[in-house]
Amino acid sequence: MDVIGICDHNSAENAQAAIRASDGSITVLPGIEITSAEEVHMLALFGTIDDAMFMQDIIYQHLPDTKNDPKLFGEQVIANEYDDVVGFNEHLLLTATSLSLMEVVNIIHAQNGIAIASHIDRPSFGLYGQLGFIPQDLALNAVELSGQITYDKARSQFPDIERFPVIFASDAHSLCDIGKNFTEFRLSEPTFAGIKNALKNGQGRGIV
Repeated sequence: MDVIGICDHNSAENAQAAIRASDGSITVLPGIEITSAEEVHMLALFGTIDDAMFMQDIIYQHLPDTKNDPKLFGEQVIANEYDDVVGFNEHLLLTATSLSLMEVVNIIHAQNGIAIASHIDRPSFGLYGQLGFIPQDLALNAVELSGQITYDKARSQFPDIERFPVIFASDAHSLCDIGKNFTEFRLSEPTFAGIKNALKNGQGRGIV
């Protein structure tokens, strides 16, 4: 793998540590998997850590005023590049924000980010599972399939995806799952700008 995206739920606290840990050997894109008010998961990828942290600040302002209960939900660890625990996130990150899906996408784009609808084929937290369709005016950069469905079956089941580039990603929640599903990009170099341009070109020209 040449590029990975770090997209924790409603937070970018650990993205900087991942970038430092890579030491330039792999491109790490800072990102967030945002839960909209409709309980749709949206991937946000950014070109800089500052853009990701700005998005995080907005998300924190729109999360319910509820603290995480480690006994119920586990610790929300903040680590450094050496895997040392440096703190704990007190926000309850598994909840939905009060931002609408349209607001989420518009804010991502205002920060020059990439907006990708997460695992649209899943019944939980995907666009079709929550809304049943993709709104015509939702300016997505791409849609993501989970790997539990083939591209051809997804096209038949969700015809709206023809309007967007389609990617596969691992949605990894543990190290062993990273790279189980992936997308090949045709790039001159593995950069955020390159990926953004490849998504504009779509299947057959930018991504495989």
